[in-house]
Amino acid sequence: MTTYFFGDTRALTGRTLRHVTRSMDTIITTVLTPVAMMLMFVYVFGGAIRTGSDSYVNYMLPGILLITIASGISYTAYRLFTDMQSGIFERFQSLPIARSSVLWAHVLTSLAANLISLVIVVGVALLMGFRTGAGVRAWLAVAGILLLFTLALTWIAVIPGLSAASVEGAGAFAYPLIFLPFISSAFVPTQTMPGPVRAFAEHQPVTPIVNTIRDLFAQRPVGDDIWIALAWCVGILVVAYVFAMAAYRRKIS
Repeated sequence: MTTYFFGDTRALTGRTLRHVTRSMDTIITTVLTPVAMMLMFVYVFGGAIRTGSDSYVNYMLPGILLITIASGISYTAYRLFTDMQSGIFERFQSLPIARSSVLWAHVLTSLAANLISLVIVVGVALLMGFRTGAGVRAWLAVAGILLLFTLALTWIAVIPGLSAASVEGAGAFAYPLIFLPFISSAFVPTQTMPGPVRAFAEHQPVTPIVNTIRDLFAQRPVGDDIWIALAWCVGILVVAYVFAMAAYRRKIS
């Protein structure tokens, strides 16, 4: 059964990846918003924002990377919704394949597409002056955190992809996720925020993730933030996976 699952997932992932490569405009659209934000904040607002960092692009890049992921997973919900509406799921159910492999194909495609988007955004940041002395281990740690965050948000995206009533509704869930980094330490230190806003900013998942990535890039000790970040990512992943699989079972039953 395990062999069937991996084989079916590999074949279905190839199918969804082909859809992405044939419409690269989705990846371009995904990176346009975070790149535009990065350009605006660095060259328009950056001089007026005091972060204690020598380079504002260094300070804000972790938050931009999370926004890139949040933008990208909206297309996962969109692709899943269009597959549901086209009837392809019903055809897959008539074949001798592992049922969960259909969802995992979309999840793995989301990871691949978001990886491309993140590489593009980091490339633009380098052109804008982003610099880091982080070594291989720090980069691998950053990649691991971003991968886990992408996986968690992708399983969230599966839920509206399966249950939304319209294609607009399938993608609209991502808007709050894109907005969340703005109420965090992504763009300004939380110490500058009013009391209630600061309390929210310091107790939501984006802030410890951003702080961890920023410290890794700056070669500073990450402290407890890394464990809080991992706990948020794993917790969101587990809850989202349970609800997504429950929604999937209702759809195919």
